[in-house]
Amino acid sequence: MKLGAFSVSLAVKNLKASKEFYEKLGFSKFGGSEENHYLIMKNGDTLIGLFEGMFEGNILTFNPGWDADANVLEDYQDVREIQQALKKQGLTLDKEAKENSKGPESIMVKDPDGNVILIDQHAP
Repeated sequence: MKLGAFSVSLAVKNLKASKEFYEKLGFSKFGGSEENHYLIMKNGDTLIGLFEGMFEGNILTFNPGWDADANVLEDYQDVREIQQALKKQGLTLDKEAKENSKGPESIMVKDPDGNVILIDQHAP
């Protein structure tokens, strides 16, 4: 299965304080905006998302169709194909993609410990 670029989406209490902390670890702003209460931070190929007040808990995020620089890949596995493969393996999804849709879509599943995994395709 090709899940695409990986990042950790962190639910933060104070976006500014979190941004300053991760900058000290060598991360810099890659995307998002403080006005919209989220930032994407990057250090090399490592991505983290800082999200203030958007969700509870942290999320493991995969982006089919993107590389670590958010460039669209020519060859990738569509999120709907990933969904079908996961369902064939007996997994229950918490959020499903519309089967007959095209383009951006997402699915969510939890691991046995309740950790949320978001497979979020932005690519066309």
